[in-house]
Amino acid sequence: MSATAQHKIGSGFGADSTADDVLRGIDLTGRLAIVTGGYSGLGLETTRALTKAGARVVVPARRAGSAREALTGLDGVEVDEMDLGDLDSVRGFAERFLASGRTVDYVINSAGIMACPETRVGPGWEAQFATNHLGHFALVNRLWPAIEPGGARVVSVSSRGHHFSGIRWDDVQWQRGYDKWQAYGQAKTANALFAVHLDRLGRDAGVRAFSLHPGGIMTPLQRHLPKEEMVERGWIDEDGNVLNPEGFKNPEQGAATQVWAATSPQLDGMGGVYLEDCDIAEPAVDGDERSGVKDWATDPAQAARLWELSAELTGVNAFTA
Repeated sequence: MSATAQHKIGSGFGADSTADDVLRGIDLTGRLAIVTGGYSGLGLETTRALTKAGARVVVPARRAGSAREALTGLDGVEVDEMDLGDLDSVRGFAERFLASGRTVDYVINSAGIMACPETRVGPGWEAQFATNHLGHFALVNRLWPAIEPGGARVVSVSSRGHHFSGIRWDDVQWQRGYDKWQAYGQAKTANALFAVHLDRLGRDAGVRAFSLHPGGIMTPLQRHLPKEEMVERGWIDEDGNVLNPEGFKNPEQGAATQVWAATSPQLDGMGGVYLEDCDIAEPAVDGDERSGVKDWATDPAQAARLWELSAELTGVNAFTA
């Protein structure tokens, strides 16, 4: 199979499309999805849309009680405990899931943290890289026995924030001069590179992977940002009302691209590409930080290098003999 070109395919959907729009006419009865962060923000809307279309959704959550509360009233959802920043917790969830004997049709890695103060988890790893990337890397590799049989799609929720930074190969864990936005950028680049290499490893088994920018949406992801910074960025006014100079999406629109990535027949036979606004994104143009994908987030050589580093750090790799 040849690699998918990083160019629009003319899906017919766009920035205003909602998760329900992209699922119209698609019956997911009998399908199973795992959605990290599936009880908050875009993840909650993703879970709602998938279950409405007939899918069963498993939501691993760091705060299982809060997740169950948030998901009250949704049929076809089950909650289990998992903390992406704790690899023992990731292993525990994966082992419990595999013990159920089920296969997975869609894995949507939607959970994440953004622009947090310098925080260390595990053996001193920078928290955004560890939580957004390494936790999901370990999760997918541990779940591989359930992912491979059904030819699942794995969706890695990246962000336009990947424009802020490629992988800092000389200081991945930010031991020198932490910058919260560049650290977020590196983690989001890692999310995109993860999909590039997973797709290369999995495509012969029918497993395809995608990454994406969901759009700008006000969700609990902003919890680490002081109000003054959001005012300064033009996101909200002094009273906390959301402004729209950057074209914020609502959660239904924000969830659309990841739902489209997981379920759309328009993407059959494709993979390893970065998406935005329910289509394949174009390569970024120098000077335009508002759209497109940077070449450092789609480079196969860097994707392979990151995979090896991640396997070394986590001690998990489904593709070693």
